[in-house]
Amino acid sequence: MATAGQVVSLALVAVLWGGSSPFLRAGAAGMEDVRGRGHLGQLLAEIRFLGLNCKYMVPFLLNQGGSLLFYLTLASTDLSLAVPLCNSLALVVTLVTGRILGEDVGGKRAVAGMLLTILGVSLCLAGSGTRSRGTEPDQG
Repeated sequence: MATAGQVVSLALVAVLWGGSSPFLRAGAAGMEDVRGRGHLGQLLAEIRFLGLNCKYMVPFLLNQGGSLLFYLTLASTDLSLAVPLCNSLALVVTLVTGRILGEDVGGKRAVAGMLLTILGVSLCLAGSGTRSRGTEPDQG
């Protein structure tokens, strides 16, 4: 069974991943106009554009912080709980953050999808508690 600390850590990972995604998209705007000579020159020009762009680097570093927290949390959390919880909640946070920033996220279908995602995460959390209690050997 997942502890409250593990669930909070995984939810924070989802917030860091999902909340940074719309900001990464916004920060990368204009990259299609970057030009370099040849393939290597183009790659270096794009790396320089992103690396020197604070609107991109701040959400990128927050996103990577979420990845580090995810890695550290995996050491003590059931993988079959951690992956669906983080990825599905990150999607919900991405949609909510995108909507707050004025992006078109899909209307009623997106809301229905978020509600179903939250229901699925709730079932995963409830099932992880039941499964861990049911696998203990009887003390007869």
